[in-house]
Amino acid sequence: MRQYETMYILRPGAEEEATNEMVEKFKNVIETQGGAVDRIERWGKRKLAYEIDKEREGHYVLMYFKAAVPAVTELDRMFKISGEVLRHIIIRED
Repeated sequence: MRQYETMYILRPGAEEEATNEMVEKFKNVIETQGGAVDRIERWGKRKLAYEIDKEREGHYVLMYFKAAVPAVTELDRMFKISGEVLRHIIIRED
């Protein structure tokens, strides 16, 4: 397994409970595929550098995890089909 980090931005209109559910959902994607989440940093609501889908703010979440390639592919797929994710990036650490 390799070490990864991902940053994703959730829509600001979601309530705290819905945001927590999305974070747990993405965490479970990694864990069900045999990976391990090291830590999750919630940066809270911040102003975006530019407008995305008519949104000016977003909930930033940073997640560090270890996983195999299929788990990372599935996480990327889940980010893309989720309507609550404005932007995401997954980076493999060396």
